[in-house]
Amino acid sequence: MIKRRLEENIINALKRSPSVALLGPRQVGKTTIALGIAERIPSIYLDLENRLDIEKVRDIDSFHSANKNKLIVLDEIQRLPEVFAPIRGIIDQQRRAGNKYGQFLFLGSASIDLLKQSSESLAGRITFLELHPIDVLELSGNNVPQFNELWLRGGFPESLLAASDNDSIQWRRDFIRTYLERDIPQFGPRIPAETLERFWMMLAHNQGTVLNVSQLGRNLDLSGVTVNRYIDLMTDLLLVRRLKPWTFNIGKRIVKAPKIYIRDSGIAHSLLNIENYSSLLGNPVVGGSWEGFVIENILTVTPSGVQAFYYRTAGGAEIDLILEFPGGKKWAIEIKRSSSPSLKKGFYIACDDIQPDKKMVVYAGNDQFAMADGVIAMPLANLMQSLLP
Repeated sequence: MIKRRLEENIINALKRSPSVALLGPRQVGKTTIALGIAERIPSIYLDLENRLDIEKVRDIDSFHSANKNKLIVLDEIQRLPEVFAPIRGIIDQQRRAGNKYGQFLFLGSASIDLLKQSSESLAGRITFLELHPIDVLELSGNNVPQFNELWLRGGFPESLLAASDNDSIQWRRDFIRTYLERDIPQFGPRIPAETLERFWMMLAHNQGTVLNVSQLGRNLDLSGVTVNRYIDLMTDLLLVRRLKPWTFNIGKRIVKAPKIYIRDSGIAHSLLNIENYSSLLGNPVVGGSWEGFVIENILTVTPSGVQAFYYRTAGGAEIDLILEFPGGKKWAIEIKRSSSPSLKKGFYIACDDIQPDKKMVVYAGNDQFAMADGVIAMPLANLMQSLLP
């Protein structure tokens, strides 16, 4: 079993907050982590997709009273969002009794209703954490074969640890089908599965490109409003990422549309029918896939409060990823798949525009070294390690 870094963060959050919400897409490992925590501290686990467990918490006051000395873990909490209102009263009552911490752990497969309901009912009483798919540091560091397998298969545990590439892609195809036919209709208005699959596939073909709503709409015979609605839904389901543009330099013509990524590289490859590493290297989307893979891994370790952007001007100046830290410090990160990276003039011009505190290029090699104009070339694992506390 791969040790997940977030487990200790959850334990620490429960020591300072009465409730913690762990968010992430299905099958990313939330339940496994929760069961691991339950082995360390007195807990009771309920799956709200189980009818019997739902009945147990219909009267959450009585259930909590019978288990007040235990951490109550509620899985698939989006199935019963109305439970947040009475839980607020329970938390406040326990606070008055001197029991302030570690009472509830919520697991949610999406952020839509969970964030909305809990932010309204449990403001000041809840800590949010997101569980990402397995990342480079959790799996391999700079171990090249494992690194490449993670890129190909993605970070969902069942896909990554499958016995073969064929088993892995079959799992991902089943995963996509489950989302299309079961999970997405649960959260949004009824959308034909075939239409949404085509849309998802189109996003995969445009991995790492600037979002063009009009073009997507024309290709799929959808309106721009519908395209944005679909993207909003898949973003809320933690399946798609919109990387915002850096727009603070008003002296130049700046690209203001977001970039779009399928967040898990393995899911993107499945949508593109890429079954093995050789096929990946020969596919036109390989550059965008690598860029998205690197960005997602970096964002799994960025500290709280850090914002992510990209920068591009009409004149060709471009930075793949900008991290802005609280207080205004900025890192400019260029992403290259080559094992011998070289930077174009547009990166240096963009750095002159935004004046970053650090300039880095993430590349596919194993060594860290200095380049011209203060740029540091480094492997992905090194950059991620530098962002950890």
